[in-house]
Amino acid sequence: MSCGEMLVACQDAALTFGRGATAVVAVHGANLNIWPGDRLAIVGPSGSGKSSLLHLLAGLERPTSGTVSRPGLDGSSAVGLIFQADSLIPALDVAENVALPLVLAGHAEAETRLPVSEALRLVDADDLAGRLPEEISGGQAQRVAVARVLAQAPRLILADEPTGRLDHATGARVVDALLTAADRTGAALVVTTHDPAIAARLPTRRAMRDGRLLAPEEAS
Repeated sequence: MSCGEMLVACQDAALTFGRGATAVVAVHGANLNIWPGDRLAIVGPSGSGKSSLLHLLAGLERPTSGTVSRPGLDGSSAVGLIFQADSLIPALDVAENVALPLVLAGHAEAETRLPVSEALRLVDADDLAGRLPEEISGGQAQRVAVARVLAQAPRLILADEPTGRLDHATGARVVDALLTAADRTGAALVVTTHDPAIAARLPTRRAMRDGRLLAPEEAS
C-alpha cells in the first residue's frame, strides 16, 4: 500500500434491490477501505455480490444503508471501470475506441493522441491501433478495453470479472496487463473474480459469500 489519502471507504454499506417480500439483498453491510497502490482481489462464485459491491465502489449504485465515501477521488475520470464484456464500438478502430471517453469529455482529437498511444503501449497493443474490433481476438479486445480506461489516467481501476469470457492463457495476459499498467501509473486496482488462480495474482484477497464481504481471516 502506498502513502496518500484513502480513495474509497465503505462503512456497513448494503445494497438491496426491490421492496417488501420481493426484496433481494445483494450486499450486506460491507466494510472496505481502498488506498493508493492497493492490489485487491474480491473472489466468490457467480451471484455472491461481487459485481454489486464493485458498483458501490464505483458510485454506479448508492448504498441502501451505510455509507460509501470517496475522500481521495475527484472528477469523473478518477475511477476506471473494466467489465467482462469489452464493449468496443464496432465502427471505430482500436485507437478511436481508446480515445472515445476523452473525446466525450471534451478533449480535442490532437490532445488524445499521446495518452491513447501510451495506454496502448502499456498493454502491448500499440500494433493494433488501426484495426477494427472484428479484426482482433477476444483477449486483444479486452486489453484494448484496459487501455481505454488507462488513457483516462484513473486513480482507481475496478475490473469486474475481466477474464470471465477468456481461456486461461488469454486471461493471464489480461491480468498481466492490468498489473503492469497499475504499477506503471500508480493506480489502485480491484479485481472481482470467481477464479482462485486469478485472485492469487493479487497480494490482497477478500472473499464474498451470499452478499457478505468476509473479513480476511474468514476468507481462507
